[in-house]
Amino acid sequence: MSSAPAPVPADPTALHPMPGQPRVVQLKPLVTSELIEVGDYAYYDDPEHATEFETRNVLYHYGPERLVIGKFCALATGVRFIMNGSNHRMDGPSTFPFPTLGGSWTDHFDLLTNLPNRGDTVIGNDVWIGYEAVIMPGVRIGHGAIISARSVVVSDVPDYGIVGGNPARLIRTRYEEEDIARLLAVAWWDWPAEHLTRHIRTVMSGTVAELEAAAPGGV
Repeated sequence: MSSAPAPVPADPTALHPMPGQPRVVQLKPLVTSELIEVGDYAYYDDPEHATEFETRNVLYHYGPERLVIGKFCALATGVRFIMNGSNHRMDGPSTFPFPTLGGSWTDHFDLLTNLPNRGDTVIGNDVWIGYEAVIMPGVRIGHGAIISARSVVVSDVPDYGIVGGNPARLIRTRYEEEDIARLLAVAWWDWPAEHLTRHIRTVMSGTVAELEAAAPGGV
């Protein structure tokens, strides 16, 4: 009697993982910037400009701050990350960046250096970011969070939080605090791909206790 074939994980290096659907791209094999770090299986969905993610969706990114996107993140069409390079001076009468337009105005370029910098923008693992949401500089979005469509996220989002609006506010958390701690301890996104593949149904539809039981070595 032959044994069942070993489960086969999806390929994290495939740029277009869905046959016939060029609108879906995995970001890790797409991104080339050293300032952007992406985890396995994170994807972006866009019917027209999927492969232009770095230039159309990550804006004003001149460094040194980084954009970090965790594993298994789902980014809907039009998601934008506004980085620290978008900042203007706000401590004088005008916010206009005169030195950028040339002429003798460039003599004052020092006024555009050392502007406030909120640091890296960090998206945790298993985050779902909805249609045309905007993530502002330096925001940290926790694991398992959901960002509603067209939200403008100006502050940190807790693990397993659901936020929406402009500015985005916490609507609720997906689990109680105790269960959130258990989910973070399980950290299924760090499981070996082969083990994860055997437990996809539990990860997608199981209880916290069932997920703990499925973890490598138990929890």
